Amino acid sequence: MNLITNLVVAVQIFAALVMIGLVLVQHGKGADMGASFGSGASGSLFGASGSANFLSRSTAVCAAVFFSCTVLLAYLSNDRSRTSVDSVLDKPSISAAAPAASAPTGAAQIPGAATGGVAAGASPVPAASGAGAIPAK
Repeated sequence: MNLITNLVVAVQIFAALVMIGLVLVQHGKGADMGASFGSGASGSLFGASGSANFLSRSTAVCAAVFFSCTVLLAYLSNDRSRTSVDSVLDKPSISAAAPAASAPTGAAQIPGAATGGVAAGASPVPAASGAGAIPAK
């Protein structure tokens, strides 16, 4: 499977480089106007109109090879038949251990809450939250 993927990648890179070269060799539409009046048509390799046909068809073939390699690589990389790779969602969740009975929970963790907030010689202060929990200077 790895050999096929490497071969397809090599063909895709080669098709991309050939397609880049073919696009760079082609003339724009403005160059055809000058060739129709006789300037530069005699110096071209394929003649006045032969190069546009040959190069555009070659570019289309290279584009078809490039896109078919892209689709084949997408298919090969999305192979669902492999069972050795497990998803995180397929694994069972690890449940946390229950806290020990001796560990304080909830309001018992607040200092002074276990005695009701009353210390020796102090006035009773209820357990507060928010701005009331900020000590005054």
